[in-house]
Parts: sequence; structure tokens; C-alpha cells
Amino acid sequence: MFSDDTYKTIKKKSEGIFKDRGSKFLSFAYPVSSADETKSIINDIRKKHHSAKHKCYAYVLGNKKTIQKANDDGEPSNTAGKPILNQIISNSLTNVMIVVVRYFGGSLLGINGLTKAYRNAAADSIKNAEIITNTINESFKATAKYVVLNDIIKILIENKVKYEICYSEANCEIKFSIRKKLSESIVFSIKKFVDNIESLESK
Repeated sequence: MFSDDTYKTIKKKSEGIFKDRGSKFLSFAYPVSSADETKSIINDIRKKHHSAKHKCYAYVLGNKKTIQKANDDGEPSNTAGKPILNQIISNSLTNVMIVVVRYFGGSLLGINGLTKAYRNAAADSIKNAEIITNTINESFKATAKYVVLNDIIKILIENKVKYEICYSEANCEIKFSIRKKLSESIVFSIKKFVDNIESLESK
């Protein structure tokens, strides 16, 4: 069942391959969390496969899939990056990058042939990937006096919430992350014990 506080991604790197008329399309799927990470991956691919002319890629980032990019890397427009991107989207994945490296086999494949090849290569890397479902969590920071610390920790432990505490002379600061759909009720329970509570960036 669909939940608005979960998303699907892949657990670790996976690989795939598609061959057509001598050309080999090697595909690599990666779990990613930022645009900077995708730049590092493509630079690494270019070094490892320097003899291949085309290293086309696409990625989707964000819990709501708001960041999407496709790159044809010299192939005819929309014959490579877009088919790769469409495979990520059609499988409802995010925080995923797929790179497809083409080793030319001597025969031109045409627009339809290229589109099919990049699509199938990307699909194969997804087929070989371990797809997982992650929760969208909301992070908070609370400031409290020591006298109520045990009350707060009890609430967090009962709800299986991970937390960390930073101690100071006058009070303590508690950071914790809660699954989005549970955060409202748990935060409400904690609020009566703390001097201040603020929401941090969701992750």
C-alpha cells in the first residue's frame, strides 16, 4: 500500500548489460543522495571506461522525486538519457543514478535502436538491483532540564526512536528522528517536558 512517508530506492550498486549488433551497453545503478555524489560517480565512470565514447546517465533525487536529470553525452537528443530516466521513474525509484556506457560495435542502430538499447540496459541494472523501501523521517532538537530527561527518554524508547544527547551545565539538548506519520503524536508527548523544541531538516 502506498504511504506518503516512504519511498523506494536501491540498497547498493547493481549492474546490467544489453547487446545489439556488436554494440555493448553496460549499465550501472547506484544509490545516491546528492547531485555532488552523482558528479563523482560519472567522473569515476569516465576514468574507468575512457575508451568508450558515450557515458549517458540519468538520476532522480529527493523523497518527492523533485530533482530529475538526464544526459545524452553526445548521443542524438533524447535517445539515451531520457530512456534511462524513464526506467527510474517507471519503477517508482528515487535517490538513484543509472549510468550506461556504450562500446560501439561498428553498426549504427538508429534512433529507435538507441532508445531501445539504453532503455533495456537501464532496465537490466534495475532488475538486478535490491529494491528497498525507506521511511521519510523528521528530525527534531529539544532543550530540556535534567529533571525531566528520564521522562523524555522513556517516550523515545517506548516508540523505538533513536536519539542522541548533548550535555551542558544548565540543561541538555536531545536530537531525535521520527518517521513522518508518527512525529506529530510523539512530539506532542514530549513538548510538555521541554523548554524548547524545533524541527530540523527532514531526511
